[in-house]
Amino acid sequence: MLTKRHFIVSAAALFSAPLEVSSAAAATSDRSMWSAWDAQVTPEGYDPGTSNPWGVGSRFLPRLVEANEGLTPGDIHVDAVARYLYHIRENGTAMRYGVAIARGDLYEAGTYSIRRKAKWPTWTPTPAMIKRDPDLYAQHADGMNAGPSNPLGSRALYLYVGNRDTYLRIHGSPSPRSIGGRASSGCVRMIMPHINDLYEHVNTGSTAVLYPPEEVIAAKS
Repeated sequence: MLTKRHFIVSAAALFSAPLEVSSAAAATSDRSMWSAWDAQVTPEGYDPGTSNPWGVGSRFLPRLVEANEGLTPGDIHVDAVARYLYHIRENGTAMRYGVAIARGDLYEAGTYSIRRKAKWPTWTPTPAMIKRDPDLYAQHADGMNAGPSNPLGSRALYLYVGNRDTYLRIHGSPSPRSIGGRASSGCVRMIMPHINDLYEHVNTGSTAVLYPPEEVIAAKS
């Protein structure tokens, strides 16, 4: 049965200054392993609506829901309060997925363009991340190879403002139990089999709207 979710009205976009990444990244993604990695992160007999070996709240499993009128098919809307991502479909419906958002003020509400998609992406922490937590990130300053333990997981959608890469991503996560919380350093996290499905239906050039988190809404009310 379809349910209806009211999308939060977007606040003004909040964009940070561009971040630089290391030009010496040497990380690789072994294409010959992609199928094996997909099998590794996908539960046996996987059913999107019921499979839940991760133990997340059932509301965070993929659901087909009714979309609000006037939304553009193909676009993505992230409800930062409820921790939902909606992918708008042609027939007035949307696929809803559970997500985790960034910690504290690292989450950046705004309107973005998905300019790139990647399967089993490599990952390089930004200089800001290394400065903020060198014990965790400095070891990966030259990049981290793709694979099930990579922080970007199995798929990534790259968010841009114009031609500027914001270094924000919608991506899979090797920490599925973080879904529903605030855990990342700026990105929107998803369970890997969930983003694997989403990835196949998202076109580059689509818009991703990230709505404000609860503390911003409370401050404006």
